Amino acid sequence: MSSQIVTRFAPSPTGYLHIGGARTALFNWLYARGRGGKFLLRIEDTDRERSTPEATAAILKGLDWLGLDHDGDVVSQFDSADRHAEVAHHLLAEGKAYKCFATQDEITTFRDAARAEGRSTLYRSPWRDADSASHPDAPFVVRIKAPQDGATVIRDQVQGDVTIRNDQLDDMVLLRSDGTPVYMLAVVVDDHDMGVTHVIRGDDHLNNAARQMMIYDAMGWNVPVWAHIPLIHGPDGKKLSKRHGALGVEEYQAMGYPAAGMRNYLARLGWSHGDDEFFTDAQAKEWFDFGGIGKSAARFDFKKLENLCGQHIAASDDAALLHELQAFLRITNQPDLSPARATLIQSAMYCLKERAKTFPELVEKAAFIMSDRPIVPDDKAAAQLDNVSRGILKQLTPQLQNASWTRDDLEAVTNRFAETQGIKFGKLAGPLRAALAGRSVTPSVFDMMLVLGQAETLARLTDAAA
Repeated sequence: MSSQIVTRFAPSPTGYLHIGGARTALFNWLYARGRGGKFLLRIEDTDRERSTPEATAAILKGLDWLGLDHDGDVVSQFDSADRHAEVAHHLLAEGKAYKCFATQDEITTFRDAARAEGRSTLYRSPWRDADSASHPDAPFVVRIKAPQDGATVIRDQVQGDVTIRNDQLDDMVLLRSDGTPVYMLAVVVDDHDMGVTHVIRGDDHLNNAARQMMIYDAMGWNVPVWAHIPLIHGPDGKKLSKRHGALGVEEYQAMGYPAAGMRNYLARLGWSHGDDEFFTDAQAKEWFDFGGIGKSAARFDFKKLENLCGQHIAASDDAALLHELQAFLRITNQPDLSPARATLIQSAMYCLKERAKTFPELVEKAAFIMSDRPIVPDDKAAAQLDNVSRGILKQLTPQLQNASWTRDDLEAVTNRFAETQGIKFGKLAGPLRAALAGRSVTPSVFDMMLVLGQAETLARLTDAAA
């Protein structure tokens, strides 16, 4: 048997990829990638009524944006239904499963009586040890023979050892009366056939592990390493809901969070490495392990997400950041950047990315590049362009015509001019921002001049002074 680590992410395509699913995928990806293992993707599409191709596409798109690449083809659980049924029939032939002819009415009657008498409602089928000669010609389900004494221990890497008494486990149905396999069987067979060694998933699946272990044991298969991770709660400690930000992953992309910041934040949601808050993918892959995962639910915090995203924007490679900015503009249906504008924005990244936490903030700072002449100032900026300010800009423009267009020279010329006018540079800054960007909050005036170049700067100042 190969000792290579294999993890998987197995979402149901009944809706978008939500933040909890994204974090589960990330943990599986980090664990495998950090150990030279494989990260597989399986779409659990056995619920034919609720599974949609659109939801599958949304999940794949979300993973793609987050940069969580998977190995091999995407596996469809539904496509393996015959294989799942084959395992149930094998257990039937081995005497480890049996045909149960009890009707739904009989089971309901049993449970109602047990409830009324205060007994366990766990259904015990009278068909478990029945002679096949007594089988009627009627519909049946296939049930596994659960162990009836002793205990099942789930050795969980996050929750510790979890012991479940076997008399609490029922003879789980493997095949429905129409012969179709149930989800619990499908998961085990798929994980085994895909060679999954580590199952990392939400702790809402913890109880499923004991029931799934019955199938592993009955088939004589190796049980994977379990790691059931706590769920994500809202800032108020309650289950994450839409009002908390339980949105689809694409909505976070549309809100303008960079993928690297999102990965960093999701990794920190329920897992820690000392006091490290900001880290790279390479560090996360190297550091990620089960020991760093907490047992209690993590709380989603937009302020922390924004803070980390700001740090990732600041640390990003300029070309990569431009590429991601263009993708953001596309998915928010904003006009594409012309090649000339894209080149200008990349050259300006050094002054755009400081203190920008999201792409909308970056776009706002880049307004001076995105705008065409004549610049139409917003209300705040227009207030800076009164007659006095216009007169000052008119006098400054010829002085800048002879500047060598380096930062030092631009600062020297402007400061000298301010002195001759008997004003502080601060008095010049507002009208210059208004003339160059049409905004009152912009990168530094000198950065804008350097990025725009001499001809465009002088043209904008001339327009504003007119």
